[in-house]
This record gives sequence, C-alpha cells and structure tokens, in this order.
Amino acid sequence: MNFEPSPTATEWLQKLQAFIDHYLLPYNGAWHRCALDGVAPPFMDDLKMLAREEGLWNLCLPGLREDEPGTRLSNLDYAPLAEVMGRLPWSAEVFNCSAPDSGNMDLLQRHATPAQRKDWLMPLLEGTIRSAFAMSEPDVASSDPTNLQTEVRRDGGDLVINGRKWFISGAAHPHCKLLVVMCRNADEEATEGKHAGHSMVLVPMDTPGVKVVRNIAIMQHHSPEGHCEILLRDVRVPVANLLGGWGEAFRMAQARLGPGRIHHCMRTIGQCELALELACDRALERRAFGKYLADQSNVQDWIAQSRLEIDQARLLVLHAAWSLDQAERSTRFRSDIAAIKVVAGRLQTRVVDRAMQIFGAMGMSPDTPLAWLWTWGRALRLMDGPDEVHLRTVARQELARAKERGGSSSVYFTTPEQMDAPPRIR
Repeated sequence: MNFEPSPTATEWLQKLQAFIDHYLLPYNGAWHRCALDGVAPPFMDDLKMLAREEGLWNLCLPGLREDEPGTRLSNLDYAPLAEVMGRLPWSAEVFNCSAPDSGNMDLLQRHATPAQRKDWLMPLLEGTIRSAFAMSEPDVASSDPTNLQTEVRRDGGDLVINGRKWFISGAAHPHCKLLVVMCRNADEEATEGKHAGHSMVLVPMDTPGVKVVRNIAIMQHHSPEGHCEILLRDVRVPVANLLGGWGEAFRMAQARLGPGRIHHCMRTIGQCELALELACDRALERRAFGKYLADQSNVQDWIAQSRLEIDQARLLVLHAAWSLDQAERSTRFRSDIAAIKVVAGRLQTRVVDRAMQIFGAMGMSPDTPLAWLWTWGRALRLMDGPDEVHLRTVARQELARAKERGGSSSVYFTTPEQMDAPPRIR
C-alpha cells in the first residue's frame, strides 16, 4: 500500500480542514457552553447545511449510492479525514459522520427493506434525524454478547421486546428518533450455534414502553447526547421492523463494527496529535527550575515516545482500512480490526496522560481539552468490547496460523547434532 494519502483523500482533506478552520473553530467555545448548559447548539443545522453544500457530507459511507446524498469515499480515503475530525470531537456530526449514526446507516444500507430505507435510512442520510444502537446491558457481561437478555418474541403481526439496555450513546440527543435494538430471540434455540439466536429490531424512540431512565456520566463527564440507560417494557412494533433476518443479528453486528472501529481509531489518532501539539507548545513556553520544560530530558522522552507511538498506531489503522476496502479480505481482517481497537485506546491514555503531566494542574481543568480526551481514551478501552476480548481474538488468529504451519518453524532450531553435521552442498 502507498503510505501517502491518495489524490482524492488529499483533495477532500484540504476542503475539510479549511471548512473546520473557517466555520467550526469559531463556534467551539459556544458549543462547549451549550454542552455545559445541556442544550442543543442552535447553530448546528446551519453548519450542517453548509457542509452538505460543500460536498462534505456522508464521507464515511463507502457504500453510498448515486441516488443518496453525499460524497462516497473508500475507508482508506476517509481515514485521514476522520483523524482531522477527531481533533474537534463535535465536528463529525456537522458532516453527518458521527457515531452511532455512521454504523447504523451502514447497517441499513446493507439490510434495510425498501420501506425501512424510506422511513429511516433516508432521514439519517439527510441528517434530519439521529439514531442509537442498543446492545450493552447492565445485568450481564456484554463483552460476551451471547449473554444478552433483552428478549424479542413474535406475537401475530408484531414483535414484542422486553429488557434493559445501558450506555447507549446518542439516545439523549433531541433528534434521536430510532433505536436499533439487539435482542435475544425468545423461546427459540439457536439453530446454527449460539450466534444465531439474536435479532435486530428497529424501534422508534416514541414507541410506548420505551423509557430513557437516565443519562449516565462517564468518569464524571456528562455528555449532552447521552450514554443512556433505557428500559424496554412490552415494546410492540410491527414484524416489518425486523432488520435483516430472524437470528442474523451477530453476523450483521460484526460487519457494522469494522468500519466503525476504523473511524473511532482515526479520530483517536487525531486527538493524540492535538495532545502532542499542545504538550510541545507548553514545554517550549513553560520554565521550571531555571530552564524550559522542553530542555528537561524526561519531557523530551515523553514527546519522543508519543510521536513514535502515534505514527505506529496510524500505520496499523491505515492498513486495517486498506484491508477493509479489498474485495476479498484476508483471514487476518478480524484480527486486524481487534488489534487497532486495543492499540488506539491504550495510545490515547498514554499520550494524553503525558501531555497532562506537562501542563500540570491546568491539564486537569476544563481550560484545555486534555482531561476530556483522557476520559474518552479510557472509555475506548471498554467500548465495543474490552481490550481482553480483542487480545483474545488476535491470539486465536496467531495460534490458528501456528497450527496451519504444523511446526514448520522448528527448522530454525539448532541442535547439537546439526552443529556437528557438515552442510550439504549440491
């Protein structure tokens, strides 16, 4: 693969950066004031309209059709744009590229019926509504999704859902109109193993029985869009709201996670770049014990380590994005996606922690974005599965490859007999 952005990516990257500099950064303070007050930013719709006029719309959807609004980019071409968006975390919504909508739009593009496309996909593509993906639950270890207890049963022409979900991102957004709910199929044994016993259901937020119990703060950080706990009590929707086939939720969810993790990881890298830039600026202007922090050897080590780790992570994520774009993905693809999830989360907490240390007390205050970035990085190590689950995926892939080799690497052993035997020369 080429390590430089393609001409297409470079063109759109320049447009995106100019748009952020000109339109978004002047509103950054106002956005944070709205977030603190718990109100929707009144300027967001105008910014979204401007972005769409510039073609900076739905950039994250490589499956975008000609009759759908936006600009279609490959995963690899979108990756550097996601990195730039990550530097201003609220910017992704302006370009209709924010999670969980990006993953839900991808799901609907792949599996929606014509009616579901009309009712839900097109409003999401137009940016007139938001959505949420309801999977995690408080009463079971959601790191093993086969544990999920929220049930769906068929009752004549309806689907009836009962259960409780939590940490559901975006559910408190005033424009959130749709929940994509992952459910256990009630009273039915999985016919193809334990991963064929769950289904996805499209649930309008205003359906009777849907109750947002609370907006959960993450490490004392309160998001206005929410990480919500949601109670589903005898929620009844038509059978036509089943997304995909009965029992196909795991297969669909796995396909949804690949692009989403690349987006998350590239936004993380953008945030790490910002943290490193802030740390360098601070080190060059701050004096302690008679010299600038930049002249302290330990500070130089922190800066160098952060640069090495960011560049290593970027290359790994770009390789995963490239793999995702290939028509025939390698058997290592799932392992690659798991690997970047671990690397990105750990990267963010390390890089931002060093920057906070260089800033001192200010680094823990709301005067810089560092405290929020550190919190988000720590949350990433649990989002979409904890590190340990992804490490297990990588390990299983490596062990499977070892079994395929059948011990062939043992030819590199050197035994006493081999040391005494003369080499054979033809």
